[in-house]
Amino acid sequence: MTARIDRLVTAGTFSLDGQDFDVENNVWLVGDDAEVVVVDAAHDAAAILAAVGGRRLVAVLSTHGHNDHIDAAVEVADGGGAPVHLHPADHMLWDAVHPWRAGEEPATTVDVLGPYLGAPSPHTRIPLGRGICGAAATERATIIVDDVKNDPRYLACSLETQSEIVVPIMRGDVVLGEIDIDSDARAAFGRDDQTMLEAIATIISENL
Repeated sequence: MTARIDRLVTAGTFSLDGQDFDVENNVWLVGDDAEVVVVDAAHDAAAILAAVGGRRLVAVLSTHGHNDHIDAAVEVADGGGAPVHLHPADHMLWDAVHPWRAGEEPATTVDVLGPYLGAPSPHTRIPLGRGICGAAATERATIIVDDVKNDPRYLACSLETQSEIVVPIMRGDVVLGEIDIDSDARAAFGRDDQTMLEAIATIISENL
């Protein structure tokens, strides 16, 4: 498919040093007919999601953390089931605009649950370093847990889960996503499973 760049203009308020200003912002949508990335989700989440339409929202990218560039980011990201990416230096600005999400900062520090099969999980946004998924993303390495009940990092998703394997999907040093598989049996995963899943992760990375 041919890629295209669409521009949407939204209007709202920019706040700086205790003053508010009426502004218009450019929201850029970069993609094709199947998927799209939103750059600077400003002011009007409904209008942005309407512009995304039926396409898969890959990510919301924020060029910086001024409130008028991120005020609609959470609603757009949640509406499209996508992560938000923002430079870590701007996280303090993020916290000021989205204080109720301060513990769930943008995807530089958070795993966001994507498509999966299984029972519903309460853990849809996991800070890096927490849980087996967060640990695998932080370490950039496959983790196999033979008995999750004896691993203090485990975030319980199901009472039936006994063991788990998490394989990061890498491009260079960047973690693009993860393959996470749970089992109702202890020590269900071994070296052959790791080799196969890491090969699958490489194929996925090459096609993202």
